[in-house]
Formats: sequence, C-alpha cells, structure tokens
Amino acid sequence: MRQAAAGAAIVGRDGERAELSAFLASAQGQALVLRGETGVGKSALLDHAATLAAPAHDVIRAAGVEAESELPYAGLHQLLYPLLPHLSGLDDGHRAAFDVAFGLREGGTPSVMSLGIAVLDLLTLAASGRPLLLLLDDGQWLDASSIEVCGFVGRRLAGSAVKMLIAVRSDVGSRFDTAALPELALEPLPDEAAGRLLDLRHPGLGPHTRRVVLEHAMGNPLALVELPPHVGAEELPGFGAVPLSRRLQHVYGMRIDRLGAPVREELLRGALDGVGAGQGRTRAPGRRYRMRDTGEAVAAGLLDTDPVTGELVFRHPLVRSTVVQLATPNQRRAAHADLARLHQGDVERRARHLAASRVDPDEEVAAALEAAAESATRRGGAVAAVAWLTRAAELSETPADRSRRLGDAAFIAGHAALLDQAQRLVRSDPAPGPAESPATAIAGAYVALYEDGDVRSAHHRVAAAIEHLADESPEVLTRLVDLLLATSQYAGDAVSWHRAEELLRALGDRVHPRSALYRDAWSDVVRHGAGVDERVERAFADVSALEPWDVSRLAVAAYHVDTLSRYRPHLQRAVDREVETGAVANGMTMLHLIMLDQLAAGEWDDAERTGRRALELNTAHGNVLFAHHTRAYLGLLAAVRGRLEQAREAQAVVDAWARPRGVGFLTQIADAVGTAAALSEGDYEAAYLHAIGITRPGSFEPYAHQAARTLLDLVEAAVHTGRLDQAHRHARAALDAGLPGVSPRLAVITYGAVAMTSGDEKEAADMYARAEAEPGAAGFPFELARIRLARGIRLRHTQGPRAARPLLARAAESFDRLGAAGWAERAQAELRASGAPAGAASSHLAELTWQERRIAELAAGGLTNKEIGERTHLSPRTVSSHLYRVFPKLGITSRAALRDALGKLPR
Repeated sequence: MRQAAAGAAIVGRDGERAELSAFLASAQGQALVLRGETGVGKSALLDHAATLAAPAHDVIRAAGVEAESELPYAGLHQLLYPLLPHLSGLDDGHRAAFDVAFGLREGGTPSVMSLGIAVLDLLTLAASGRPLLLLLDDGQWLDASSIEVCGFVGRRLAGSAVKMLIAVRSDVGSRFDTAALPELALEPLPDEAAGRLLDLRHPGLGPHTRRVVLEHAMGNPLALVELPPHVGAEELPGFGAVPLSRRLQHVYGMRIDRLGAPVREELLRGALDGVGAGQGRTRAPGRRYRMRDTGEAVAAGLLDTDPVTGELVFRHPLVRSTVVQLATPNQRRAAHADLARLHQGDVERRARHLAASRVDPDEEVAAALEAAAESATRRGGAVAAVAWLTRAAELSETPADRSRRLGDAAFIAGHAALLDQAQRLVRSDPAPGPAESPATAIAGAYVALYEDGDVRSAHHRVAAAIEHLADESPEVLTRLVDLLLATSQYAGDAVSWHRAEELLRALGDRVHPRSALYRDAWSDVVRHGAGVDERVERAFADVSALEPWDVSRLAVAAYHVDTLSRYRPHLQRAVDREVETGAVANGMTMLHLIMLDQLAAGEWDDAERTGRRALELNTAHGNVLFAHHTRAYLGLLAAVRGRLEQAREAQAVVDAWARPRGVGFLTQIADAVGTAAALSEGDYEAAYLHAIGITRPGSFEPYAHQAARTLLDLVEAAVHTGRLDQAHRHARAALDAGLPGVSPRLAVITYGAVAMTSGDEKEAADMYARAEAEPGAAGFPFELARIRLARGIRLRHTQGPRAARPLLARAAESFDRLGAAGWAERAQAELRASGAPAGAASSHLAELTWQERRIAELAAGGLTNKEIGERTHLSPRTVSSHLYRVFPKLGITSRAALRDALGKLPR
C-alpha cells in the first residue's frame, strides 16, 4: 500500500494513523511493532510515520533481508550504519563491542546485554541534538542476534529521544513474536474500505474486473493495488486456486517474464545475495552484489533507487522471492556460483553460495562448508552450523567423509538442543556391522540422558561405543570420552566412575589433556583435585580457540574447585548467544554455573533470577535432566534463605525423580538441600542425618561431589547434637586429605571446621585466623559468616561477652544482608545473649563486601551504573541494588558523600 504519488491518501487506516500520531507525539522514547500479513500495508504506514516525523525527527530506515537471516548481526549493522560516525563519541568498551559484533576485530561475541547497552548509548548520543526515529521493515527477516538486541533496546527506550517502529509479517514467525514489545495489529481492510482503495487507485474498472480483484485480494491492500492491471481470464489462468502469496508472486512473475534475459540474471543475482527491498537505508555489512543495466525492471516497477546510497533495491520483498521462484535450478546454481566468486573473503557467505551452486559431490565445496560451520559455531550460530554440515555431508565425495560430517552435524545438533534432528541425522547414515556408530551412540546417549534421565543406559551405550571403537579420529574419541565423563558425573557412583577410569587407562595417551582434566575435576576433588585450578587456568588462557561446549566444561571444572568467579565473565558474554542461536544445551549449563557463582558470592537475588530463567529454558526445550538440576539449585538457595517449604518441595521433587534413575549427582544435592534447610531452622539432628546420607563422619565418600562441599554442614550438625568426636574426626579428615590445597572455599571451611572442633584454644584461634586470612575468603560470605558465628559463640563461653560481640555482630550483619533469615535470627539471639543492646549489629554495617566496596569505589570515582556494570560484568540494575545497600551501611544518602565515607573505612 506504499503510495506512489505525493500526498496520496491511505484508505481505511484511520485508527492506525491516530495511534502512530500519538506514538510520535509522545515525549517518551518507545518502540512499537506493526504486525500484519504480507501486503497488508505495513510499509505504507512506515512511510506515513516517516512523513509525520520528518519535520522534527531524524529518520533512519532499514529492512530485513531473508538471505542474511543466518548472518549474526547483519541486520543490526544495516540499521546502525548511518550512525556509525557517532561511534567516536563512545568509550573504548562500547566501540570494541561493535567492532567484535560486526567482525572488525577478533574477540568473544558480546552478550545481548552488553551490545544492547552499547546500542542504547549510541542512539542516545545520535539523538542528543534532534529526536531519532528508526523504521525497520520486514523485521521477521532479521538475524536472531540482531532481533535480540533490537528487543533489548526497544524495551529500554523510555526517557530517551529515540523511537523505534518495526514492521513484521504475521504469516512468518520470528523472534519479534516473543520480544515483549507493544504491538499494533494490521488486519485486512473491511469490504467497504477495500472497495474505496481500489476505486481510488484504479478508477473506471469494469464490474467484472472489480469484483474479481476484490474477491481475490481479500482486503489485502498490496493485492488491491497490484492486481488490476493483470486481471483477466487469459492472463491469470487458475489464479483463484492459489494462495494469496502465490497470487502476488504470480503478478510480479508476469512482469519479470517480460524482461530480457540479462536483466533477469541481474535480478536473480541481486535477489540471491540479499539486496534490499523497499525505500530507505538498506546497506548491509560486507560486499553486496550491485545490479546494473536494469532500466527495464525499474520501468516495470520492480526496482527502486535507494535515496541514500543511490543503489538499486527491490520494490518489495515479494519481488525478490518471485525472481528466485521463476528462475530454473540451473539459473539459480549459476548465479550462486557467481556470487561465491564475489565473496571470496567471507567464509560463511561464500560457503552458503557454493553449497547452493552444486548438485554433484564436490569435496572443495564440502570443505568450505565445514569451515563455515566452525566459524558459525564459535560465533554462536550452532543452528546454522548444523545446516551447513548436513549440506557438506550431501556433497561429500567419499562415504567416510559423509559419515564424519553427518556425525559432526549430529554432535552440534545435540549441543544445540535439537535432539530429534540429531537422531535423524545419524539414522540417515547407518553404521556397517553389528555395533552402532559413535555418532549414533552419542545422539542416543544425549536423548537418554537429557530427556529421560536414563543415566545408566547412556553410560553403558557410550562405554560400549568406546570399547568397540575402530580407527576413529581423535575428535570422535574425545567426544565419546567427554560424554562418558559427563554421564559418570551425573551417575555419581563408584561403579560408573571405575568403568570410565578403566576405559581411559586403556586409551592411554589418546585421551585429550582437557578430558583428563574433566576426569579429575568432575570425579572426586578430594582425591584428584590438587592442581586442577592451575590446569583450568591454563586451558582458559586462549578462550577464543575453545568450542562453546569446552568453555562450559572447563567452567564446570572450575566450579568443582571453587574458582568459577574468575571465569564468570566468559560465561556471561557467551550465554545469551548460545541460548538463542548457538549451543543451547551449553547455554543451559552456563546459566547453571552463573547461578552457582552468584550463590557463592552472596548475590542471592540475582541467583534466583538466573535459576528461574534456566528453568524456563530447560522446560521449553524438554530437557528434563537440566530442569531437575535447576530445581535442585533453586531448592538449595531457598534452604539457605530459610524458605523451608519451598526448599523441601524442591528436595522432594528432585529426589523422587533422580533416585529411581540413579542420578546420584542430583540425589546428593537433594540431601544437601535437606541438610541446609534443617540447619537454617536449627534442627541439627535432622541436619546430621541428611549430611551422613552424603558421607560418613571422618571420611569423604569416593565420587560424591557433595561430600567435601557439605563438610561444614556435617561438622556443625555434629557439634550441636553433642557428637563431638564425629565432628572432630571429620574436620581432621579434611585437613589430612589436603582440602585447603584444592580450593579457596574448601580451605575456608576446613580451617573453620577445625576451629569449631579443636580442644586446644590456641589451635582454634589459629585456624580461625587462617580462615579469615585465606585469599578469596570474602568471595564466600555465607560460609565466612557461619564460621564467625561459631567463633563468636565459642568466645562468649571462653573469653566472655565483650570478646564475642564484634564477631557476632559481623555474622548477624552478613546473614541479614544475604537474606539468610534463620541464620540471622540465630546470630541476633547470640548477640543479645552477649549483652549487646537490640540493633547492636547496626554499628558494624559499615563493613562492605568486597564487591560492594569495589562498586562503591567506582561510583565514588564518578562512573555511572552502566559504566560500573561493564567493568564488573553486572547489569546496571544489579549495580543499583548494590549501591542501595551500600548507602545505609555507610550512613549516607547520595553518591556525593561516597568518597568521604569510604575514606573513613579501615583498609
């Protein structure tokens, strides 16, 4: 319904025009999605909005390109291209985010949040002198990464001078469907308005022609405008039998058929290479085919000239699709071959065109597709990588190469949570002989483990595949070994781990060093954890060379030795892209790990939000194992916060699902939830019984990952139930096992446990001092507060109330800040018992956590919440929450007082 003549009226859209006028007149920045079927008039309303806005706004237009929908950030580059000169006004971090996203420099792809914040800053800067209106047509064809950023930005425009108007097709699904942006639905025109539009644009039509057009247009404005010149029994045989989209393509097809062969070839190359459609700024990153000598197509109304770039663009996306449909397969392949030569320097785009240019097997093209798949995987495009590897398999010249590429595609599909597709891929390539192929074993194990929690079957299947492994590549062997270790970790029992270790010993030096690291970290840190910390650090040294699944696996190893906080920035940068278009299963694991690190660091509100997000994702993808895994962590968080009903419900659900299936990893967490909940309410007998279900006092059950993690729980429960000998033996066993050398957290709780149980006051004081002085101890505020509480209670009994009060006050403040309700009440009771007046803990509120102090110091230095968030890898909202807690602790009410207040604190 784009109006050709200046001032031409838009018919039947009074309500929509009124809403657009209100949208543009609003003083607040905001976003609005226009949603309707193809040709319903979205582009015309964008034109109308541009005309209304032009006197007061700078208007930038862009359009989604279907051919680029698999290229990460192609759409965002197109939209922001006119604003790139403003990048010089941004800080280095934001410019770097743009450079990495647009492929101008190497580096980890920025998260949706960090890139979205950079885009918001760029738009705010661009709109500082004059309001800005962004018009995006055919938003459904944007790549997923760009849509996520646009959605993020669109939800945060309030308070700015920027408005965003996005048109998307209702008959094509896109990620804008779930972007949570306000929408304006465009329905087909009612009969009366459709008749008026037809009469306005095509006056004097005969009754028959008019009736046929109205009947077949069905209120679609584009069809009403385009069909009349072509309607006629001879020109449109069988027209009424085809769907609307086909009718419109047929209309454009007649115009295209009348063109000379050279012009059609030009249009085909432009269409296949994603040349823009519609008026506006439609340039995209990378070289683009530039159509030439197409005057016939311009005269036929198929092409327009972009007023900004002067380049030819398609008048409407339907022209593009019709050009492709009308071409013969040989013509399309020839055009793709030309375009592949054009894009020699772009591995992904060249591969895409090469793949479409071949019918017969071609090893060179298959290899190019493999390289493109690897590039896409590391850029967070695992879904695209699966498609390219599948095509590479089709083009392989030998059965071995075909099998290898199908196996690679199935492997990545499994990590992308496309388990059904993974199984279809391996079924399409049956292995010769009685044994199943490694790829089939991997795909089948993924389904058994993640969908059903059948850890025994998955473990047996992968172990059998390793035993029957013939002359497979090292990469295939590593995949099998890593999956065997993952299933062993979930099984969490000696039988599974013994078989895994036996197989790895038989493999000898064929085991990849990272796999050996996973074995030591995931199996039993009490016996194998020494040195894991340094090995993880070395493996993370070149994170850009790691596949997404190795990033998550190494982070799991870091969790087991409590150094996850060092690597959380890597996870936060990667998680959004992996969840949306990449290795989704690894994205789920990354969310688990981020939650665990937030829990350890005392960021419990953030941890709960992360856990809820992970649970929604697990459920949406049918990953039942990860869903229960997330419930277990949420239950543990609820337990330490004193939300006992919630904790015990999660414990019961997880235990009932995991125990019959032999998922020992989760049953141990369920027992830990029960222990933490009982301790939180002061039921030490119940806590002791739960704790010894994980490991016996004085020993650490082999392969029980919670055995060391619940050391302090068992010791405290034993002390409070009078089992002093058991408590002492368990604390000594931890010291004798060398746990302080495994991880900083284990060092803190081991020293704390010995301090609680030692009969020698000097040793107890020394061990407590060690716990306080342990590097990184502040990163575990909950454990440290528990040790301070226990030490304060002991001092009250041995040295008197005065000696105990400072420690009890610090413990009470920490529990209160964390939101550990049961622990906070107990600490306050002990504080009152020491003779402190009510509220005495407030005198110690000036004690900040390491993170609060860092944030406060950055804020005192003049940084904004957004700038602080970039440095600390937190959201601006989280920074604001920390400052909200810091101000009352320091007795101030504004940022201006921060510097003086911090100067008074002890260093």
